[in-house]
Amino acid sequence: MVPESWLADRTRAVEVSGVRKVFELGRSLKDPINLSIGQPHFDVPDPVKAAAKAAIDAGHNGYTVTQGIPELRERLLADVNARFPGQDRDVLVTSGTSGALTLAALAVVNPGDEVVTPDPYFVAYPNLAAIAGGRLVTVDTYPDFRLDPDRVRAALTPRTKMILLSTPSNPTGAVADRAAVEAVAGLARDRGVLLVSDEIYRAFSYDGPAASPAEFGEDVLVVEGFGKTYGMTGWRLGWLHGPRRLVQEMAKLQQFTFVCAPAPVQWAGVAAAGHDVSGLVADYRRKRDLLAAGLRDRFEFALPGGAFYLFPKAPWGTGTAFATAAVEHNLLVIPGGTFSRRDTHLRISYAASDDTLRRGVEVLNRLAERG
Repeated sequence: MVPESWLADRTRAVEVSGVRKVFELGRSLKDPINLSIGQPHFDVPDPVKAAAKAAIDAGHNGYTVTQGIPELRERLLADVNARFPGQDRDVLVTSGTSGALTLAALAVVNPGDEVVTPDPYFVAYPNLAAIAGGRLVTVDTYPDFRLDPDRVRAALTPRTKMILLSTPSNPTGAVADRAAVEAVAGLARDRGVLLVSDEIYRAFSYDGPAASPAEFGEDVLVVEGFGKTYGMTGWRLGWLHGPRRLVQEMAKLQQFTFVCAPAPVQWAGVAAAGHDVSGLVADYRRKRDLLAAGLRDRFEFALPGGAFYLFPKAPWGTGTAFATAAVEHNLLVIPGGTFSRRDTHLRISYAASDDTLRRGVEVLNRLAERG
């Protein structure tokens, strides 16, 4: 038995992910209708697989420089310079976007500092703040999940060190309004607070490109990744770009934590960076519409503009109660309380086959009638 005295306070402050609990539950069910998984249901594109295999066969299996292989960094930096001309931004290749966010928290947040983020939020955010010794301060966005700069302003205190945005959002799929993003970027700049923009779902924006706060100034740290866009979630390849001095400090931390992103996967990233996924994105928009049309009569929700999640209000009870009842019908969805201070909603992933979505819609509507 591990004595309590062995454990650091940060260990006690970190909670087991509610999403992982559902994943484990799904393994115990026979052929579940799984609408819980936050990863694309399509496979890695063949050219990207081939690049990874070729890299392994060519002997690219050792450490790389911490910042990432030059071939990938040059490709990424060219993309950044094209999107944000005139800015002096640097690039760091990371072990997934979670690795990038962890480095950001460790580089910026001191014990007692506050990280402000809209609620609902990605499940990792409160735990990342806790690992660094800080705490998450949430800004309510219910019922339509719109980013309100006035509410963000009201949440700021002298202890605020970071504002953390996610657009398109996990879990709501909301895409922040351009004017609101610009206002929050200006607010962060005026208050001397680092704005971190989690843009892992940037490719999945269905009504035109989502606005990045980096468009409104170079003092923004942007986190991006390959996992969602190319189905490479298990390959753990992310990247970030931001102010040169900050990125250099984060690279220093990476030297003594993650060391580097997996070498063969970085070479695969070179191939992935030029791969067209517009057809896949269009298909996911269609899946969004299929799910929304199927649930519209019995569920209350804001139509998501991006990512691949629907975040409806539970038609009865709490989100946890409804999700628990769904398990009895072999259906897996995530209670909204996993991502929020409220337990009133559900996260439904439409990263699934059409058949799975239709089966899920049938069960969800049947359960809704119980209320």
